[in-house]
Amino acid sequence: MPRSSKPSAKKTTALRKKPAKPSRTPAARRASRSKSGLAEEAPSAATRELSGGIWVARFKGSKSLDDLKGNFQAMAKAFLQALADAGANVTIAATFRPPERAYLMHFAWEIAHGNISPRDVPAMAGVAIEWVHGNAAASRAAAQEMVDGYGMAFIAALRSRHTEGRAIDMSISWLGRLDIRNAQGQVVAIATTPRTGANPRLHDVGRSYGVVKLVSDPPHWSSDGH
Repeated sequence: MPRSSKPSAKKTTALRKKPAKPSRTPAARRASRSKSGLAEEAPSAATRELSGGIWVARFKGSKSLDDLKGNFQAMAKAFLQALADAGANVTIAATFRPPERAYLMHFAWEIAHGNISPRDVPAMAGVAIEWVHGNAAASRAAAQEMVDGYGMAFIAALRSRHTEGRAIDMSISWLGRLDIRNAQGQVVAIATTPRTGANPRLHDVGRSYGVVKLVSDPPHWSSDGH
């Protein structure tokens, strides 16, 4: 009787699939961008405009105390009222600075001073500027034109108390003795020099109001001296 033959069992090896990487959501991509607000991708070349003095008038900053934020607005107004009541001359140069303006000022300074190549400047969303001109000299000249237009004496930080609405740049001067009330209502007689915002006794008065002088930056006062 013929033997029945069983079909031989074939060994099969199951292929294990590697789990697919989850794709990053737009929200995750946005979260991974720089905290300074710099864009993930540069604007297209067709939309970019060469750097130069024309950019100074864009993304205007404010000189108004009303654009200061939180409690610092009330503190700055009280300090400036005390200065006015004492007869001091005050000229405000800047209060709130939009982040876009800070970006333009910061990198114009860096390029003009040779600290960064125009090609290495990161893009910022909403600011379609082209920093690269025909050659290095032209790029630096255009950046210097912006620095001069902004009236910069120091580099501007990308993020600062100005972009937070908690700083004020101002020049202060007076003649003779300045009798000014501090936040506690006491009259402080300032007969020492200089008769400007650089006077240490005036710094004490400002601090009583919560307006703190940054000594290394002549016009700059803020909520914490930074």
